[in-house]
Amino acid sequence: IAGKVLTIRKDIIRESLVDFQGVEHRLEPVITVCGINFINDSKGTNVNSTWYALECMETDVVWIAGGIDKGNDYSELFQIVKQKVIAIVCLGKDNRKIVDSFRDLVPTIIETSSMIEAVRSSYYLAKKGQTVLLSPACASFDLFNNYEERGRQFKEAVRNL
Repeated sequence: IAGKVLTIRKDIIRESLVDFQGVEHRLEPVITVCGINFINDSKGTNVNSTWYALECMETDVVWIAGGIDKGNDYSELFQIVKQKVIAIVCLGKDNRKIVDSFRDLVPTIIETSSMIEAVRSSYYLAKKGQTVLLSPACASFDLFNNYEERGRQFKEAVRNL
């Protein structure tokens, strides 16, 4: 619609969409290792963003979550987590609220204190055909300067598996 209002030709719009590479740290595919897909959604710093990230997943998910909680109501994620998440890897200094919220919904929840540890743990928990999703639902400031640094460390740790 916007293209029509601005009188942009359809072939120009089509060409632009075909070439669009996505935005860094927003549902960004990193690589596939031994059949396990790694997705960087470090920008997912709230429950709503994480809900949409989980909704997009077409496979079972090992979810990397955590950081500084912003007063999150994790109950908004209960249904989607029950449907899609096989394990949660908590990343942060204080993960108690995540652990308490999901302990009855997800069979495996582990706590980690570095991105390398979180990525390695996720890799060992996931199986071929599944996805490891970093979508923290929290701010990054407990272990990282910002969500970009968190996302870059995730990508580096994944590439070093």
